[in-house]
Amino acid sequence: MTDKEKDTQKQAEAEAQADAEAQAAEETNPLAEALASAESKAAENLEGWQRAQAEFANYKKRVARDQELVLADTRGRVIKRYLEVLDDMERALANRPAEGAGAEWAAGVELIYRKFLGFLESEGVTRVDALGQLFDPNLHEAIAQEDSPDHDSGTVTEVLQPGYMLGERVLRPAMVKVAQ
Repeated sequence: MTDKEKDTQKQAEAEAQADAEAQAAEETNPLAEALASAESKAAENLEGWQRAQAEFANYKKRVARDQELVLADTRGRVIKRYLEVLDDMERALANRPAEGAGAEWAAGVELIYRKFLGFLESEGVTRVDALGQLFDPNLHEAIAQEDSPDHDSGTVTEVLQPGYMLGERVLRPAMVKVAQ
């Protein structure tokens, strides 16, 4: 071996010994152990905090969704009660007097009826168009069946009470007669 090779070998052995001593010092150094422990605890706390944040965000979304459902349900129940008043007004207007003081009074009732319809439309209430449509148990309630040569089987032939929807939700199904 040449002197240069011997020097390189000695230098490599010295570096290996220094690395081994540094590693042994780190393993026995209490500060290094405390640092490693603190870092693992910090990572654990960060993970727990992130999980809590995600759970809280999901909770807020769930509460908002539940509030929307309760609001829509309450709104639907209130509007459904007004539909009975609307039916009464329609029956009264269907039998209104043609002449005299009663006719003037009926004209006033008709103005109130139109205003009421406008209010319901502004709230998103729409009437179910059932006459001549195929019977749909989601939208219609069959009260009777009748033989009708003019209609196909399962077609709505008469609407006895109109149905209403609030957005995509059925407030009240239409009561209908269906062709056999």
